[in-house]
Amino acid sequence: MNKLKKTTHLFAALLLMFSFIAAENIQAQGCETETPTDGNKIMGYIQPQFNYYFFGNDASGNPVKNSTFMFKRARIGIMGSIPYNISYYVMAELSPVAGGPQLLDAYITYSPFGKYLRFSIGQFKSPYSLELNTPCFALHTINRSTVVNQMASPFREMGLMVLGSLGKKDQITYRLALLNGTGINALDDNQNKTLAANIRFAPVKWLKIGASYKGGKVGLKQTTGEQDGFNRYGMDLTVEKGNLLVQGEYLFGTDKGTIASDGGCGGKAAEVITGTNAAYQLAEYKKNGFWALAQYSTPWNLQAVVKYETYNPDGTTYEYQGVLQSYPENTTTLGLNYFINDWTRIQVNYLYNAERKTNNIIHEYKNDALLIQVQVKF
Repeated sequence: MNKLKKTTHLFAALLLMFSFIAAENIQAQGCETETPTDGNKIMGYIQPQFNYYFFGNDASGNPVKNSTFMFKRARIGIMGSIPYNISYYVMAELSPVAGGPQLLDAYITYSPFGKYLRFSIGQFKSPYSLELNTPCFALHTINRSTVVNQMASPFREMGLMVLGSLGKKDQITYRLALLNGTGINALDDNQNKTLAANIRFAPVKWLKIGASYKGGKVGLKQTTGEQDGFNRYGMDLTVEKGNLLVQGEYLFGTDKGTIASDGGCGGKAAEVITGTNAAYQLAEYKKNGFWALAQYSTPWNLQAVVKYETYNPDGTTYEYQGVLQSYPENTTTLGLNYFINDWTRIQVNYLYNAERKTNNIIHEYKNDALLIQVQVKF
């Protein structure tokens, strides 16, 4: 029995085992955190933004990258409950900058027993990475980390998820999903499925420890019998005491074959000849990175944030701020978040970037940026 069949059988066994436990109506895989107990709720948020790039000028004196006003996101959706123990969630993206108009999330959740177990089917975020599964309107910095953008994509998938929480104070939360592996709004064009999982443990109120996994085969087998595939692992930590928040996450994994670039979305050819018999073998690319932040909330609705992140693509090509590159990227973000009220927030971020070549020499390129975003949530 191959590994895929074993994984599928394990998933089915878990479904059967947990079908006698329970679930609640909290939609952890969506942008909102709670489903209305009766009726419907329209929700959404808009994020107009201004980006100023310190990329310098070209030989003709024109800016290498123009500053711009844009919509980072403009989303609207509806969620609600239906008797009995059924809830639904639909969210659409309208901003063309974020790929819209398109359907983001659309799933149905069955929760027959309480908080211990839920079944969701449809399209939702993959349960991999702490920062990916932080709602966009609740991110502490304007941008997600490069390592998350590259190693957690595709962010959304069609699939089936089992999720819930255990303990009186939800000390343990878990999510397990079987996904198409083809990305957002895409039919399944491969013969395999992607498995993604996350578990988070809160031994005390102020501490959370998490672990994530995502992996699978991609596309069709080659004539040599080899097949593209990937594996992703993650560990995260959150400490929140008083007005201080400290978070961090480390992601690592391998791409095997022709999916080396852009988080598994295509790119670098990877087939090489190795061995004494000149047999074909798909090359492996090891990618890794981490982010860590500290945030302090003042009594004046103002938060100060500092975040450091790094990403090592193992020589593969990826896009950063609209520019293709293949070297490790280190970014320090200095930010201020000001809350006008519970629904309106202004964020100001300065991104300082330092690039490192393969010989470990730090090189400075003109690619820093200043980002200003206003958010209204409804």
